[in-house]
Amino acid sequence: MHPVNKLLSFVGLKLDRTKAIITTPVEFRKQYRLHLNELRKDNRGFKIFKEFRYDAGDHPVSYIDFECMFAAQHIAKKNPTSILDIGSYRHFILGLLAHYRVTTIDVRGRERTSANETVLTCDGKKLDIPKDSFDVAVSLCSLEHFGLGRYGDGFDLDADKKAFNEMIRVLRPGGFLIFTTAITRSNPCIVFNTQRIYNHQMIKSLCNELIPEEEKFFSNRMGKFCSLQQVIDLPKAWDLYCGCWLKR
Repeated sequence: MHPVNKLLSFVGLKLDRTKAIITTPVEFRKQYRLHLNELRKDNRGFKIFKEFRYDAGDHPVSYIDFECMFAAQHIAKKNPTSILDIGSYRHFILGLLAHYRVTTIDVRGRERTSANETVLTCDGKKLDIPKDSFDVAVSLCSLEHFGLGRYGDGFDLDADKKAFNEMIRVLRPGGFLIFTTAITRSNPCIVFNTQRIYNHQMIKSLCNELIPEEEKFFSNRMGKFCSLQQVIDLPKAWDLYCGCWLKR
């Protein structure tokens, strides 16, 4: 449990990922105390520790669910024979590996976990891969981090552009680049050393050699896909951009 939530739990409150305060129902807290006392009297051989949690209600969802869904739907439609992934969520890659051969790029070394996986430990802005090698390139919420040093990579303010151009280079003509990143309608910014937050014009400029197949925007406040006009416009805040682009 997060230290802040541990403290709040003593008064029946919880801070969720959207920074909203969630009040625990009084009846739930009452039942918790009753059941805790019952456990202490009859522990069934278990040692009992106290840690209050309240996770009832609607199933939690986040932007990660929606960006993975966006990418998975486009990959399924393409049915590629070869996929390059740069920096996406490991659990998403593990799902891909059940059905596809995937070459994964990560600046941090690790062992492969599937015969379908080829692991390359290198910097995404300079790939030792021949051009026109892959049907699909995927990069989920990674572009914004390149070159800021957060993951042990070298400081390079143009690393995002260099890595993006490398993804395009290794795609076959007719291949697709599927990526997600942070977007705002406010002034674009760098939250150092965490991430960049782009505006839509910046993203389109990165893709000027590609043809758009689909662009979607996810609102963290609304918890669903939204229009570009509904993307957040507050300083330092961000929503999610999802794009699928065709290489000519």
